[in-house]
Amino acid sequence: MHKANSIVMRAPKMSIFETAANLELWPKILPHYRYIRYLERSADRNLVVMAATRSGIPVTWTSEQIIDREKIEVRFHHLKAWTKGMRVVWTFQETPDGVLVEILHDMNFRIPVLAPIVDPIIGDLFIRNVASKTLRCMKDYVEARANRVTA
Repeated sequence: MHKANSIVMRAPKMSIFETAANLELWPKILPHYRYIRYLERSADRNLVVMAATRSGIPVTWTSEQIIDREKIEVRFHHLKAWTKGMRVVWTFQETPDGVLVEILHDMNFRIPVLAPIVDPIIGDLFIRNVASKTLRCMKDYVEARANRVTA
């Protein structure tokens, strides 16, 4: 399974990157995220339990987060739940219109014969939906902060 979601954000690239990397902030700015619980925490690697909703349906998974400040990427490796083994990469690319933020989800299903059935459910119904909401809400947050007038 390979899914990609993207959006252009009009805010400083590093501000967007730091917002995406700051999981503690997510439930405050992303209304579909119920909570993030840290199991391990450091400056560039976290082990977290993430919980969101998709149209009222609760979803929860455990993930390792890697914050790569050299490559300016945020990566996740899902360790538990239906998406165990999934790799997620957030990238941030400057464009003339703003910063293109892309979330790539890649997963090989543990039972390949079920992939044609499971892909539309996990990939389209849940992952594409939650990732799209995440990008839209994060865009609203970083753009509002970037456009704020200070006295």
